[in-house]
Amino acid sequence: MSKPGFHGPLERVNDCCWRIPKSYKKGMRVDGLIYASEAMLDQIKGDQAPEQVANVAFLPGIQHASLAMPDIHWGYGFCIGGVCATDPEEGGVISPGGVGYDINCGVRLVRSNLDYQEVKPHLVELVDRLFRNVPAGVGRGGKYKFNRRELAQLMQLGPACLQDRGLTTAGDLDHTEAGGCLAGAVPEAVSDRAMERGSGQCGTLGSGNHFLEVQVVDAIFDDVAAAAMGLHKDMVCVMIHSGSRGLGYQVCDDALKQLRGVPEKYGIELPDRQLACAPIESPEGEQYLGAMCAAANYAWCNRQLLMAQARDVFAEVFGRSWQSLQMNLVYDVAHNIAKLETHALGGRRRRVWVHRKGATRAFPPHHKEVPDVYQKIGQPVLIPGDMGRASWVLVGQAGSMEQTFGTACHGAGRKMSRTQAVRQAKGRRIDQELAARGVVARARGWRGLAEEQPDAYKDVNTVVDVVHHANLAAKVARMRPIGVIKG
Repeated sequence: MSKPGFHGPLERVNDCCWRIPKSYKKGMRVDGLIYASEAMLDQIKGDQAPEQVANVAFLPGIQHASLAMPDIHWGYGFCIGGVCATDPEEGGVISPGGVGYDINCGVRLVRSNLDYQEVKPHLVELVDRLFRNVPAGVGRGGKYKFNRRELAQLMQLGPACLQDRGLTTAGDLDHTEAGGCLAGAVPEAVSDRAMERGSGQCGTLGSGNHFLEVQVVDAIFDDVAAAAMGLHKDMVCVMIHSGSRGLGYQVCDDALKQLRGVPEKYGIELPDRQLACAPIESPEGEQYLGAMCAAANYAWCNRQLLMAQARDVFAEVFGRSWQSLQMNLVYDVAHNIAKLETHALGGRRRRVWVHRKGATRAFPPHHKEVPDVYQKIGQPVLIPGDMGRASWVLVGQAGSMEQTFGTACHGAGRKMSRTQAVRQAKGRRIDQELAARGVVARARGWRGLAEEQPDAYKDVNTVVDVVHHANLAAKVARMRPIGVIKG
């Protein structure tokens, strides 16, 4: 009986990249490419994620390669960290498995003018108030309620529609990927059940790996880029990680049910049913894309409202308005999304649908979609780590456009399943272990912290080293956690 894991070929391309040749499986249209260091290979080959990279290479219209970032681990259909681009002109498909259940799960970083020594005496109070005031946990609703018409507006316009309520500023929109709104959203394509689930969850954190974290900048690696983002050593920041909550989950679930049998209808042969897909230019493909874009816009609203609540808590604790505290949004990135983008392929510019499943856009300097303030340095790339080590800010580099459709990793990547993590944490107090590292942690229960303990994740520092050395994104600043709330 063979050991579980991947037993196919992994050929060295360079120190940061490994190839699964398309000859590995009959039906692969392109090679698979995995970005990783040699030291990571045993871990990567330990599960079926590389097999999923090979399977994605079967998708019609796929361009260049089926890609995976160094935070790769097993997922639904696509691996987490999986990236591919499909061309509608070549019968390209859209696959919900290449976006994920938590549509537009993403990360935003908020700076402040507070230094660590100023926050330290108030840290426990600050984290406790954040935990009380920011709804977190499975199925929890929040203080913001939207009727059906308002919900449709959120899904159509994203956080721009919150400006009239004083919950969004023009600066917030300018510092959000895509301005916080994907064109092509069709709220009518979202089911009643999804609408019902999303009606009371906008502005809530959720559970699992979602978090709101108070961090301190502990190292600067690029003075110019850090200055452009308003970051300096010892500054206190807030990082928020959440997505489209129950609404996005339901959109994905609905789509997977609707797409059963659709590949066969269009003569598409797939090695894994979890890669269910539809041609982009088909009624089924258009239906999913309309709903996916709507859920993505909802997710940006969710993170916007989470940030608004965090700003309010800081204002209460420190007795100054959030504007006085200069709690400005550095950037917001999506990492479970499909987007129509222009990329150079085969010597010409082509419009392709880039699937990023647990992967972050990393556009370089002077790209037209990078905000004006970051044109000279490139798009900020936010890479959260585990609760006990670090998170990173990088900037996109030209190599990302040449190699990965403008993409870098999205986090550390799990090395333990949640079940394994809970088993390994038995008899331990993860909150006390974090406290010993200087991190104040609050969660709805022991299990949430056990599942997300630092040991469950790869070391984010080694993951970031790969994308830095591969010229996908360059290091700017490292932050260490000092307070965290989880569902």
